[in-house]
Amino acid sequence: MKLSDFKYQVPEELIAQYPSKKRGDSRLMVVDRESETVGHHTFKEFYKYLNKGDCLVVNQTRVFPARLAGVKDKTNAKVEIFLLRELENDLWEVLVRPARKVRVGNKLNVGGVLGCEVVDNTVSGGRVVRFNYDGSFYDIIDEIGQVPLPPYIKRDSEDVDKDRYQSIFASKRGAVAAPTANLHFDNKMVKKLESRGVKVVPVLLHVGLGTFRPIVVEDLTRHKMDSEYFEISQEAAAAINSTIEKGNKIVAVGTTVVRVLESVVTTNRHIKADRGWTDKFIYPPYDFKIVNALLTNFHQPASTLIMLTCAFGGRDLIFKAYEEALKEQYRFFSYGDAMLII
Repeated sequence: MKLSDFKYQVPEELIAQYPSKKRGDSRLMVVDRESETVGHHTFKEFYKYLNKGDCLVVNQTRVFPARLAGVKDKTNAKVEIFLLRELENDLWEVLVRPARKVRVGNKLNVGGVLGCEVVDNTVSGGRVVRFNYDGSFYDIIDEIGQVPLPPYIKRDSEDVDKDRYQSIFASKRGAVAAPTANLHFDNKMVKKLESRGVKVVPVLLHVGLGTFRPIVVEDLTRHKMDSEYFEISQEAAAAINSTIEKGNKIVAVGTTVVRVLESVVTTNRHIKADRGWTDKFIYPPYDFKIVNALLTNFHQPASTLIMLTCAFGGRDLIFKAYEEALKEQYRFFSYGDAMLII
């Protein structure tokens, strides 16, 4: 399939700029692959689609305030620094804006408490910088950094984002964007699932900025995903494999979970405990070996996320569902409504 096969138009007014008033207040579209039908529900009904023995796999990554406002030494020119990933102690890959003003050898200052020197160039505005500071790096950025909202949210981060752009499963810091399907859950929903006999199992994938990087080639086989760090513990792998052996469903919460599970498949269609980096790019056609159902949001046109969703649900059925979502004025993207594909 080609890039143009995944393009569609979404009105600006349907792009959610704020989260719902409470977690779990969103709508839920249910897409049935067997009957090729689309149903309209609320997320509060989600638990009804899982049964005793099923396994709900969530992403426990935690977003950190990766957007920093800095200035250049000597000139005091304003520079935005976006933390991508730590390469080694205090050496980070970052994006800088405006990139043309930041060269190797430049020194930047952030809030008078964090300094850095540009030591290398990467690509597309990327730099490698070495930070210097007193105290704890993460304590400092927790104090002075901003929540890195996606570019389609046309506002600065606010207090509401510190809580709501973080899932209740978030426990391991490292993401620069939230795994948004996880944002719908509250503790009440988790308790309903557990009382129903559903296992809730955490895995980890630190979402990187590559989630939002546009695909620039029409031939999808030529696109290269950015690598993202993942972990699956022995306990998580055992729980998932036990579910598979008993013939119950594996329900993935979000495309990030799907990419993790499909990155560690064994020859007998189980998974193995592992940690490392994955650049797995899933697009139609694809043979899913682990996941039986997928909870996800409504994604940007021509994004790797909508491609994975179409690989799972079928391109024609998913685009039929998106047309219905536009007609019924669902809320789109990170703070938007949810879709369950069964």
